[in-house]
Amino acid sequence: MKNIFLKGPIPPAFVGESMARHQSKTSIGAHALFLGQVRADEHPEGVVDRIDYTAYEEMALEKVHVIREEAFARWPLTCLHIHHSLGEVKAGEISFFVMTSSPHRAAAFEALRHIVDRIKADVPIWGREILRDGSDIWKQNH
Repeated sequence: MKNIFLKGPIPPAFVGESMARHQSKTSIGAHALFLGQVRADEHPEGVVDRIDYTAYEEMALEKVHVIREEAFARWPLTCLHIHHSLGEVKAGEISFFVMTSSPHRAAAFEALRHIVDRIKADVPIWGREILRDGSDIWKQNH
């Protein structure tokens, strides 16, 4: 099982390096990317400064493994990368990165949306939004 977790924000260079490693894979015709960025949401309690992500890691990795296997069985994917932050990620930084690669764009796009939606719905990863005044509230996925 692949470890999807990175401590802190996902650096933009990490995303670029992931893309660059695929240049020699000439059967790939499309890459689809999802980058989840922390928003400075405004709540009645205040504005989000950062999110502190936690997870039930063992169960999360098992669930992501199942999602990966299902995606490879359903779409003609060449590659699939999934990474999520743990710990604090400031507003404006990347906390979630998914990249699908396929010979054709339709499969890459369809798989990407399915994978992101499944992870958001089924994988035990939680975010505690830390507001600018230091108070916090638990993030709700919609």
